[in-house]
Amino acid sequence: MCFSAQASFITGVGLLGLGALTIKRVRTRRELPYALIPLLFGIQQLLEGMLWLTFTKSAPALNTWLTYLYLLFANVLWPIYVPLAVLALETVKRRRRIIAGFAAVGAIVSAYLLAILLLQPITASVADQHILYDFANPYEQTTITLYIIVTCVSLLLSSHPRVMVFGMAVFISEVVAYTLYTTWLISVWCFFAAVLSIIVFWHFQGRRPISFTT
Repeated sequence: MCFSAQASFITGVGLLGLGALTIKRVRTRRELPYALIPLLFGIQQLLEGMLWLTFTKSAPALNTWLTYLYLLFANVLWPIYVPLAVLALETVKRRRRIIAGFAAVGAIVSAYLLAILLLQPITASVADQHILYDFANPYEQTTITLYIIVTCVSLLLSSHPRVMVFGMAVFISEVVAYTLYTTWLISVWCFFAAVLSIIVFWHFQGRRPISFTT
């Protein structure tokens, strides 16, 4: 499978449009964090699309900025954002308590990865037609395991069937990405998860969009 600037831009623009449609179907504030997921993935994919361009345009400073911005989404945002979005959506008290625990672990994962982002040298390069994000993580396997748990399992704990479907789809995509694209896991899994965020729109499907005209 080959990824490129074009693939990232097309996916990003598509998700921005899908995200806007999803947000227009939100009825309560507690639904908004979950509804924002496609839009956030769209921004993330656009950042990676721009990062692709820096490899051919010889823009090292821009490459560095875009690398860090992309990893703020991929490594720092999602471990805390996903469980919090599921928590906001959840109404069953027992499930809320468990998901809150996952959110607490997610906050630790996000803080740890943010520290790496701030303290470790980080580079991005193209290897075998994929972007490789290279940085030292002495607890890589533990971090990956906890990352998967707080993102995928928190979705699977939801009482909303379509949220659970999203969690299962993201988990399967992680297994595929880790098995086939281990070296480029960050880039490839985020791309898969971004495409799969169409399932978030499915959760709100059937509602009429909110009209802002009078």
